[in-house]
Amino acid sequence: MQKTVSFTTLGCKVNQYDTQAMLELFEQHGYSAVSGNVPADVYVVNTCTVTGSGDKKSMQLIRRCRRRNPQAELIVCGCLAQRMGAELLPTGARLILGNQYRGQVVELLEEAIRENVQKVAVGDIQNVPYETLTIHAHEGHTRAVMKIQEGCDNRCTYCIIPSVRGNIRSRTLEDIRREAEALAMAGFQELVLTGIHLTSYGRDLEGRPSLADAMRAANVEGVSRIRLGSLEPRVANEAFVAAAREMPELCPQFHLALQSGSDQVLRRMKRGYNTTQFLEAVQRIRAAWPDAAFTTDVIVGFPGETEEEFQETIDFCRKVGFSRLHVFPFSPREGTPAAEMDGQLPEHVKSQRVNRLIQVGNELADDYRQRFIGRKVSVLVEDPAPDGGMTGYTPEYIHVVMDRGETGRLVTVELRALTEEGMSGVVVD
Repeated sequence: MQKTVSFTTLGCKVNQYDTQAMLELFEQHGYSAVSGNVPADVYVVNTCTVTGSGDKKSMQLIRRCRRRNPQAELIVCGCLAQRMGAELLPTGARLILGNQYRGQVVELLEEAIRENVQKVAVGDIQNVPYETLTIHAHEGHTRAVMKIQEGCDNRCTYCIIPSVRGNIRSRTLEDIRREAEALAMAGFQELVLTGIHLTSYGRDLEGRPSLADAMRAANVEGVSRIRLGSLEPRVANEAFVAAAREMPELCPQFHLALQSGSDQVLRRMKRGYNTTQFLEAVQRIRAAWPDAAFTTDVIVGFPGETEEEFQETIDFCRKVGFSRLHVFPFSPREGTPAAEMDGQLPEHVKSQRVNRLIQVGNELADDYRQRFIGRKVSVLVEDPAPDGGMTGYTPEYIHVVMDRGETGRLVTVELRALTEEGMSGVVVD
């Protein structure tokens, strides 16, 4: 009887890629993938530890899998596994797998079962080579996430990621092109290039290829859209914008990580840029794509953040005109400098500021989408809408509800009105 495996993934797009790569390895070894609601022989929880909330959700999912089938084998992998290692043995996991050795996940599991032991495969993540994982599909998606970079050399004072993802490592251009071709052959029209610190792509490779080089390598026949993951503003120099402008497949949606709109807070975070430099990057991109969508992350309630500094963040977000804000309260992570800083803010203050900035983000999102009413745009059809019709996304990552469409196809839609999540329209081709 064929064994089954079920994956649950928390966190970023890099984790989504890692999950897909491991899922394909299980399938190559004869396992059948099942959804999280179905009892399975093996559960894999790909965890997140970027915030305290990520830790909590990861542990909840581990316990839920254990309850669903107490006899099943359990693998805990990802960033929480890298950080805690053997401390997770009481969960009963057969295999605790860090952020290396993922290409050996099936062999490590079956070895632990044969030996009837719990195995901890968590090694030093610093100064290790890029672990080449490969995907040929992306379960349940019409766009495929492609990881082209791993690790981060920055030392932002609030961030634990460098300690659980290691130093920067980049995927070769040849490898990127090969996987892009396989995904195009599988029918994916949109590729999302992602990494832990995508801005640093190529810095470690011979010849120092740039992110623009990686974009060109992924832009193979059959791919209609290239979308970029999270970037830092310093990537948007004149050379990058000029190269990107020559690629019509590039989606004009740029996720530039802000974190704070106060220069004083940015210095305490050790972000390596200020608001003037950030705004210059936005203006450079906007000169090439006047209707470009800018999305961002903002941490609210960083230690010592005054009401005036928080107001600077609100004012700066309005000045940029973001199309979407992802707002998070500051979460102290043990082992980071920010966790030991003076001026830790009460939770109720952080919560109030989060709600205020979310409201600003909603207003900015409406303002941005308003300009598209009456326009005819390209939409990649994804899923059925709850009330009929289909949903999908424009190149600017506007969520669209439309009257019809075939999953995985590009259609032209005339946008008619705003919705709570995006816009609605009718297919015109």
